[in-house]
Amino acid sequence: MKKLALIAALIIGVSAVAAAQPRAIGVNIGSSFDVSYQHYIGSNVLDCTLSAPLFMGIGTTVTYDWVDPFNATIPWNYKGEWHWQLGAGASAGMYWNPVVTQSLFGYAGAAGHVGVAYDFWFPLEISVDWRPTFGPSFGEGGVHFYSMGCIGTTIGVRYLF
Repeated sequence: MKKLALIAALIIGVSAVAAAQPRAIGVNIGSSFDVSYQHYIGSNVLDCTLSAPLFMGIGTTVTYDWVDPFNATIPWNYKGEWHWQLGAGASAGMYWNPVVTQSLFGYAGAAGHVGVAYDFWFPLEISVDWRPTFGPSFGEGGVHFYSMGCIGTTIGVRYLF
């Protein structure tokens, strides 16, 4: 747990002191509660989230997202700008399963990210994001496969700075 928190803090800290690029910080709310930090690298984004999956644990996800991949922008004639993101990365954490065995499980695996966002003309962004994760889960009873695809949908609000 301490190593996971140290790794998450290190990633966020290194991103925060990197070259002066646009950044965003905010929350995602849905099947979990996430605190999100985004650091733009050129026209793409490094997205780091600290989450409470199913409100029964703690985890982190880091994805590298391509913004408007394939130059498929969303046409919009009003103030603000629509864009979409497609990314891949890793996820790790732990959760408590009260239904099956009432014990603590850890997980680590691959993560994806698909999102649509609207950037207002002032420094605020709203988004709908889907972050499926899958990989091995370990704990009492050995190693199992887990998939959190259907529960990864959240609505996000971020401050751009």
